[in-house]
Amino acid sequence: MFTALELPERFADDVSALARRLEAVVEGRFVPREARHLTLAFLGDVPKADALVAADALEAACAEVPRIPLRAAGLGTFGRQDDATLWLGIARSPELEHLAARLRKELAARELSFDGKPFKPHVTLARRARIPRGNLPPLPFPLANQAETATLFKSTLRRDGAAYEPLRSVRLVG
Repeated sequence: MFTALELPERFADDVSALARRLEAVVEGRFVPREARHLTLAFLGDVPKADALVAADALEAACAEVPRIPLRAAGLGTFGRQDDATLWLGIARSPELEHLAARLRKELAARELSFDGKPFKPHVTLARRARIPRGNLPPLPFPLANQAETATLFKSTLRRDGAAYEPLRSVRLVG
């Protein structure tokens, strides 16, 4: 399981345009549009009973939180150049940092374990990517927008990739 900000429609469209342009020059397994999100906290395998507790933590963390600004901050990778996870960076903002920290605090207060690595805001574009050497062509980066929804997702691994099932969604205040 994991908690994430869902991408607003127009931002998701822009990310898809960027991914299509990258697919022409980068080999890899590109993430489908419906699976793109900005992870706030990764919980891993969670017993069914703890899913309700995680949903409560998400509700508490999102209470009175304004919409979160989303601004593209370039591309980045995790891993090796010939087997990387390619991602679109999201600019840090006080609102985003506050929500991520607040969510982790709520999870810890409920004694739920989660990946404690430092928060790195990004949207995964491709896995097992082979990044070409040299410059990429001009890319259409997404226009700034605001995330309105935070969701607790259950992830199920399938042969064709992960499937994400929303368990609880919380609207952020306008």
